[in-house]
Amino acid sequence: MATVLNHEDLARALIARDRAALGRAITLVESRRADHQLAARALLKTIMPHTGGAQRVGITGVPGAGKSTTIEALGCNLTAAGHRVAVLAVDPSSTRNGGSILGDKTRMERLAMDPAAFIRPSPSGGELGGVARKTREAVLLCEAAGFDVVIVETVGVGQSEIVVADMVDIFLAILIPSGGDELQGIKKGLIEIADLILINKADIDPPRAERSARDYRNALHILTPASPDWTPPVLTASGLNNAGLDRLWAQIERHREVMTANGERAARRAAQNIRWMQAMVRDRLEAAFKADPVVAALAQDLEARVRSGEMPASLAADRLLAAFGL
Repeated sequence: MATVLNHEDLARALIARDRAALGRAITLVESRRADHQLAARALLKTIMPHTGGAQRVGITGVPGAGKSTTIEALGCNLTAAGHRVAVLAVDPSSTRNGGSILGDKTRMERLAMDPAAFIRPSPSGGELGGVARKTREAVLLCEAAGFDVVIVETVGVGQSEIVVADMVDIFLAILIPSGGDELQGIKKGLIEIADLILINKADIDPPRAERSARDYRNALHILTPASPDWTPPVLTASGLNNAGLDRLWAQIERHREVMTANGERAARRAAQNIRWMQAMVRDRLEAAFKADPVVAALAQDLEARVRSGEMPASLAADRLLAAFGL
Protein backbone atom coordinates (compact mmCIF):
# COMPACT_ATOMS: atom_id res chain seq x y z
CA MET A 1 0.00 0.00 0.00
CA ALA A 2 1.90 2.99 -1.29
CA THR A 3 -0.37 5.66 0.12
CA VAL A 4 -2.63 5.93 3.13
CA LEU A 5 -6.26 6.52 2.22
CA ASN A 6 -8.35 8.95 4.21
CA HIS A 7 -9.66 6.73 6.97
CA GLU A 8 -13.09 8.39 6.95
CA ASP A 9 -13.54 7.70 3.23
CA LEU A 10 -12.38 4.11 3.73
CA ALA A 11 -14.77 3.69 6.67
CA ARG A 12 -17.72 4.97 4.62
CA ALA A 13 -16.90 2.59 1.78
CA LEU A 14 -16.48 -0.28 4.22
CA ILE A 15 -19.84 0.34 5.91
CA ALA A 16 -21.42 0.54 2.44
CA ARG A 17 -20.24 -3.08 1.95
CA ASP A 18 -17.61 -2.27 -0.65
CA ARG A 19 -15.62 -5.51 -0.92
CA ALA A 20 -12.58 -3.75 -2.40
CA ALA A 21 -12.61 -1.36 0.56
CA LEU A 22 -12.63 -4.33 2.95
CA GLY A 23 -9.56 -5.77 1.24
CA ARG A 24 -7.77 -2.42 1.44
CA ALA A 25 -8.75 -1.99 5.09
CA ILE A 26 -7.36 -5.40 6.07
CA THR A 27 -4.16 -4.67 4.16
CA LEU A 28 -3.90 -1.39 6.07
CA VAL A 29 -4.24 -2.99 9.52
CA GLU A 30 -1.77 -5.73 8.56
CA SER A 31 0.88 -3.22 7.49
CA ARG A 32 3.79 -2.65 9.85
CA ARG A 33 4.48 0.88 8.61
CA ALA A 34 4.07 3.44 11.39
CA ASP A 35 1.91 5.79 9.30
CA HIS A 36 -0.30 2.90 8.21
CA GLN A 37 -0.72 1.83 11.82
CA LEU A 38 -1.84 5.34 12.83
CA ALA A 39 -4.37 5.35 9.98
CA ALA A 40 -5.52 1.85 10.91
CA ARG A 41 -6.20 2.85 14.52
CA ALA A 42 -8.21 5.86 13.33
CA LEU A 43 -10.18 3.61 10.97
CA LEU A 44 -10.96 1.09 13.71
CA LYS A 45 -12.16 3.84 16.04
CA THR A 46 -14.49 5.14 13.32
CA ILE A 47 -16.06 1.77 12.50
CA MET A 48 -16.41 0.45 16.09
CA PRO A 49 -20.15 1.35 16.35
CA HIS A 50 -20.76 -0.94 13.38
CA THR A 51 -18.99 -3.98 14.86
CA GLY A 52 -19.97 -6.79 17.21
CA GLY A 53 -23.00 -8.18 15.40
CA ALA A 54 -21.46 -11.26 13.84
CA GLN A 55 -21.33 -14.82 15.02
CA ARG A 56 -17.59 -15.38 15.45
CA VAL A 57 -16.64 -19.02 14.86
CA GLY A 58 -13.15 -20.42 15.37
CA ILE A 59 -12.30 -23.67 13.60
CA THR A 60 -9.29 -25.93 14.00
CA GLY A 61 -8.64 -29.49 12.94
CA VAL A 62 -6.11 -32.26 12.84
CA PRO A 63 -4.22 -32.71 9.53
CA GLY A 64 -6.40 -34.38 6.94
CA ALA A 65 -9.63 -33.68 8.81
CA GLY A 66 -11.15 -31.84 5.84
CA LYS A 67 -11.36 -28.38 7.38
CA SER A 68 -11.44 -26.42 4.14
CA THR A 69 -13.99 -28.73 2.53
CA THR A 70 -16.23 -28.46 5.58
CA ILE A 71 -15.87 -24.69 5.86
CA GLU A 72 -16.68 -24.25 2.18
CA ALA A 73 -19.79 -26.44 2.36
CA LEU A 74 -20.96 -24.74 5.57
CA GLY A 75 -20.26 -21.30 4.12
CA CYS A 76 -22.24 -22.03 0.95
CA ASN A 77 -25.14 -23.34 3.04
CA LEU A 78 -25.14 -20.14 5.07
CA THR A 79 -25.01 -17.77 2.10
CA ALA A 80 -27.86 -19.73 0.48
CA ALA A 81 -29.84 -19.09 3.67
CA GLY A 82 -29.22 -15.34 3.43
CA HIS A 83 -26.12 -14.94 5.60
CA ARG A 84 -22.98 -13.07 4.58
CA VAL A 85 -19.90 -15.11 5.46
CA ALA A 86 -16.28 -14.02 5.91
CA VAL A 87 -13.50 -16.58 6.27
CA LEU A 88 -10.18 -15.42 7.73
CA ALA A 89 -7.88 -18.31 6.99
CA VAL A 90 -4.55 -17.95 8.76
CA ASP A 91 -1.86 -19.77 6.80
CA PRO A 92 1.66 -20.82 7.79
CA SER A 93 4.20 -18.21 6.75
CA SER A 94 6.80 -18.80 4.11
CA THR A 95 10.17 -19.01 5.79
CA ARG A 96 11.61 -16.81 3.05
CA ASN A 97 9.21 -13.92 2.77
CA GLY A 98 6.52 -14.38 5.41
CA GLY A 99 3.74 -14.75 2.83
CA SER A 100 0.81 -17.12 2.75
CA ILE A 101 1.74 -20.44 1.19
CA LEU A 102 -1.48 -22.43 1.29
CA GLY A 103 -3.90 -20.09 -0.45
CA ASP A 104 -7.40 -20.85 0.84
CA LYS A 105 -9.00 -19.22 -2.18
CA THR A 106 -7.72 -22.13 -4.25
CA ARG A 107 -9.00 -24.63 -1.67
CA MET A 108 -12.47 -23.01 -1.45
CA GLU A 109 -13.10 -22.07 -5.07
CA ARG A 110 -16.89 -22.31 -4.92
CA LEU A 111 -17.18 -20.18 -1.80
CA ALA A 112 -14.62 -17.70 -3.12
CA MET A 113 -16.89 -17.03 -6.13
CA ASP A 114 -19.97 -16.45 -3.93
CA PRO A 115 -20.87 -12.71 -3.87
CA ALA A 116 -22.08 -13.08 -0.28
CA ALA A 117 -18.75 -14.48 0.91
CA PHE A 118 -15.30 -13.06 1.50
CA ILE A 119 -12.15 -15.16 1.96
CA ARG A 120 -8.91 -13.67 3.20
CA PRO A 121 -5.84 -15.90 3.61
CA SER A 122 -3.38 -14.13 5.88
CA PRO A 123 0.26 -14.87 6.64
CA SER A 124 0.98 -15.72 10.26
CA GLY A 125 4.03 -13.47 10.35
CA GLY A 126 5.91 -16.17 12.23
CA GLU A 127 4.01 -15.42 15.44
CA LEU A 128 3.32 -17.93 18.20
CA GLY A 129 0.69 -20.42 17.11
CA GLY A 130 0.62 -19.23 13.52
CA VAL A 131 -2.03 -16.61 14.21
CA ALA A 132 -1.94 -13.49 12.08
CA ARG A 133 -0.89 -10.38 13.96
CA LYS A 134 -4.01 -8.46 13.06
CA THR A 135 -6.69 -11.15 12.82
CA ARG A 136 -8.73 -9.53 15.59
CA GLU A 137 -8.84 -6.22 13.71
CA ALA A 138 -9.81 -8.07 10.53
CA VAL A 139 -12.79 -9.59 12.37
CA LEU A 140 -14.00 -6.10 13.28
CA LEU A 141 -13.56 -4.86 9.72
CA CYS A 142 -15.58 -7.79 8.36
CA GLU A 143 -18.37 -7.04 10.83
CA ALA A 144 -18.40 -3.38 9.81
CA ALA A 145 -18.68 -4.51 6.18
CA GLY A 146 -21.90 -6.35 7.01
CA PHE A 147 -20.72 -9.95 7.37
CA ASP A 148 -22.85 -11.62 10.04
CA VAL A 149 -20.78 -14.83 10.23
CA VAL A 150 -17.00 -14.58 10.59
CA ILE A 151 -15.04 -17.84 10.55
CA VAL A 152 -11.44 -17.83 11.75
CA GLU A 153 -9.62 -20.93 10.56
CA THR A 154 -6.42 -21.78 12.39
CA VAL A 155 -3.54 -23.85 11.05
CA GLY A 156 -4.01 -26.04 14.12
CA VAL A 157 -0.35 -26.09 15.12
CA GLY A 158 1.10 -25.52 18.58
CA GLN A 159 -0.66 -22.79 20.53
CA SER A 160 -2.72 -21.47 17.60
CA GLU A 161 -5.89 -23.16 18.85
CA ILE A 162 -5.69 -21.31 22.17
CA VAL A 163 -5.08 -17.95 20.52
CA VAL A 164 -7.96 -18.34 18.06
CA ALA A 165 -10.30 -19.62 20.78
CA ASP A 166 -9.64 -16.34 22.58
CA MET A 167 -11.03 -14.22 19.73
CA VAL A 168 -14.27 -16.04 18.87
CA ASP A 169 -17.67 -16.81 20.40
CA ILE A 170 -17.53 -20.54 19.76
CA PHE A 171 -14.56 -22.78 19.01
CA LEU A 172 -15.02 -25.88 16.86
CA ALA A 173 -12.58 -28.79 16.61
CA ILE A 174 -12.86 -30.91 13.46
CA LEU A 175 -11.50 -34.42 13.99
CA ILE A 176 -11.53 -37.68 12.07
CA PRO A 177 -12.91 -41.07 13.15
CA SER A 178 -10.36 -42.91 15.30
CA GLY A 179 -10.07 -45.91 17.53
CA GLY A 180 -9.54 -45.93 21.27
CA ASP A 181 -5.74 -46.01 21.06
CA GLU A 182 -5.72 -43.16 18.54
CA LEU A 183 -8.13 -41.19 20.70
CA GLN A 184 -5.61 -41.14 23.53
CA GLY A 185 -3.16 -39.37 21.23
CA ILE A 186 -5.44 -36.34 20.83
CA LYS A 187 -4.34 -33.43 22.98
CA LYS A 188 -6.37 -33.04 26.12
CA GLY A 189 -5.88 -29.28 25.84
CA LEU A 190 -7.77 -29.15 22.54
CA ILE A 191 -10.73 -31.02 24.00
CA GLU A 192 -10.78 -28.69 27.00
CA ILE A 193 -11.08 -25.50 24.94
CA ALA A 194 -13.46 -26.81 22.26
CA ASP A 195 -17.09 -25.70 22.54
CA LEU A 196 -18.14 -28.23 19.92
CA ILE A 197 -16.49 -31.30 18.36
CA LEU A 198 -17.21 -32.49 14.84
CA ILE A 199 -16.17 -35.96 13.68
CA ASN A 200 -15.79 -35.38 9.95
CA LYS A 201 -15.58 -37.89 7.08
CA ALA A 202 -18.28 -39.97 8.74
CA ASP A 203 -19.41 -41.16 5.31
CA ILE A 204 -16.31 -43.34 4.93
CA ASP A 205 -17.12 -45.60 7.90
CA PRO A 206 -20.33 -44.51 9.71
CA PRO A 207 -20.14 -47.09 12.54
CA ARG A 208 -16.53 -46.12 13.30
CA ALA A 209 -17.46 -42.44 13.27
CA GLU A 210 -20.29 -43.04 15.74
CA ARG A 211 -17.99 -45.05 18.03
CA SER A 212 -15.44 -42.25 17.89
CA ALA A 213 -18.11 -39.68 18.74
CA ARG A 214 -19.22 -41.81 21.67
CA ASP A 215 -15.62 -42.06 22.90
CA TYR A 216 -15.25 -38.28 22.80
CA ARG A 217 -18.53 -37.78 24.62
CA ASN A 218 -17.31 -40.12 27.36
CA ALA A 219 -14.00 -38.26 27.53
CA LEU A 220 -15.82 -34.96 27.94
CA HIS A 221 -17.71 -36.30 30.95
CA ILE A 222 -14.52 -36.41 33.01
CA LEU A 223 -13.65 -32.79 32.20
CA THR A 224 -15.13 -29.75 33.87
CA PRO A 225 -17.02 -27.76 31.22
CA ALA A 226 -16.11 -24.11 30.73
CA SER A 227 -19.75 -23.19 31.34
CA PRO A 228 -22.23 -24.93 33.64
CA ASP A 229 -24.85 -24.29 30.97
CA TRP A 230 -23.01 -25.89 28.05
CA THR A 231 -21.60 -29.36 27.54
CA PRO A 232 -19.76 -29.50 24.20
CA PRO A 233 -21.80 -31.57 21.74
CA VAL A 234 -20.00 -34.19 19.63
CA LEU A 235 -21.46 -34.49 16.13
CA THR A 236 -20.69 -36.57 13.06
CA ALA A 237 -20.74 -35.16 9.54
CA SER A 238 -19.35 -35.31 6.04
CA GLY A 239 -18.13 -32.00 4.71
CA LEU A 240 -17.51 -33.57 1.32
CA ASN A 241 -21.12 -34.74 1.01
CA ASN A 242 -22.57 -31.74 2.91
CA ALA A 243 -24.18 -34.15 5.37
CA GLY A 244 -24.77 -33.19 8.98
CA LEU A 245 -23.74 -29.55 8.57
CA ASP A 246 -27.29 -28.33 9.19
CA ARG A 247 -27.11 -29.95 12.64
CA LEU A 248 -23.72 -28.34 13.15
CA TRP A 249 -25.05 -24.86 12.45
CA ALA A 250 -28.09 -25.52 14.66
CA GLN A 251 -25.75 -26.29 17.57
CA ILE A 252 -23.71 -23.14 16.87
CA GLU A 253 -26.93 -21.10 16.98
CA ARG A 254 -28.05 -22.89 20.15
CA HIS A 255 -24.71 -22.03 21.77
CA ARG A 256 -25.27 -18.38 20.91
CA GLU A 257 -28.76 -18.43 22.42
CA VAL A 258 -27.64 -20.12 25.64
CA MET A 259 -24.55 -17.95 26.14
CA THR A 260 -26.46 -14.75 25.35
CA ALA A 261 -29.22 -15.63 27.80
CA ASN A 262 -26.86 -16.33 30.70
CA GLY A 263 -24.62 -13.34 29.94
CA GLU A 264 -21.51 -15.43 29.23
CA ARG A 265 -21.24 -14.39 25.58
CA ALA A 266 -20.91 -10.71 26.48
CA ALA A 267 -18.59 -11.53 29.39
CA ARG A 268 -16.40 -13.68 27.11
CA ARG A 269 -16.04 -10.89 24.56
CA ALA A 270 -15.27 -8.34 27.27
CA ALA A 271 -12.55 -10.56 28.76
CA GLN A 272 -11.12 -11.17 25.28
CA ASN A 273 -10.92 -7.43 24.66
CA ILE A 274 -8.98 -6.89 27.89
CA ARG A 275 -6.51 -9.66 27.04
CA TRP A 276 -6.23 -8.23 23.53
CA MET A 277 -5.34 -4.82 24.95
CA GLN A 278 -2.75 -6.34 27.28
CA ALA A 279 -1.21 -8.34 24.42
CA MET A 280 -0.90 -5.22 22.29
CA VAL A 281 0.82 -3.39 25.14
CA ARG A 282 3.31 -6.25 25.46
CA ASP A 283 3.89 -6.31 21.70
CA ARG A 284 4.57 -2.59 21.51
CA LEU A 285 6.83 -2.64 24.55
CA GLU A 286 8.84 -5.48 23.04
CA ALA A 287 9.07 -3.66 19.70
CA ALA A 288 10.23 -0.46 21.40
CA PHE A 289 12.75 -2.41 23.47
CA LYS A 290 14.26 -4.12 20.43
CA ALA A 291 14.38 -0.86 18.46
CA ASP A 292 16.15 1.08 21.21
CA PRO A 293 19.68 1.91 19.97
CA VAL A 294 21.29 1.61 23.42
CA VAL A 295 19.73 -1.83 23.93
CA ALA A 296 20.77 -2.91 20.43
CA ALA A 297 24.35 -1.83 21.09
CA LEU A 298 24.54 -3.99 24.23
CA ALA A 299 22.49 -6.96 23.12
CA GLN A 300 24.99 -8.69 20.84
CA ASP A 301 27.78 -8.69 23.41
CA LEU A 302 25.52 -9.77 26.26
CA GLU A 303 23.99 -12.55 24.20
CA ALA A 304 27.45 -13.85 23.36
CA ARG A 305 28.43 -13.85 27.03
CA VAL A 306 25.24 -15.66 28.04
CA ARG A 307 25.74 -18.19 25.24
CA SER A 308 29.29 -18.93 26.39
CA GLY A 309 28.25 -19.30 30.01
CA GLU A 310 30.29 -16.31 31.12
CA MET A 311 27.24 -14.42 32.40
CA PRO A 312 23.93 -15.61 33.86
CA ALA A 313 20.87 -14.78 31.79
CA SER A 314 19.28 -12.94 34.70
CA LEU A 315 22.16 -10.49 34.98
CA ALA A 316 22.20 -9.89 31.23
CA ALA A 317 18.46 -9.21 31.31
CA ASP A 318 18.97 -6.74 34.19
CA ARG A 319 21.56 -4.82 32.19
CA LEU A 320 19.42 -4.68 29.05
CA LEU A 321 16.38 -3.51 30.98
CA ALA A 322 18.47 -0.91 32.81
CA ALA A 323 19.72 0.36 29.45
CA PHE A 324 16.09 0.72 28.40
CA GLY A 325 15.34 2.71 31.54
CA LEU A 326 13.61 0.05 33.60
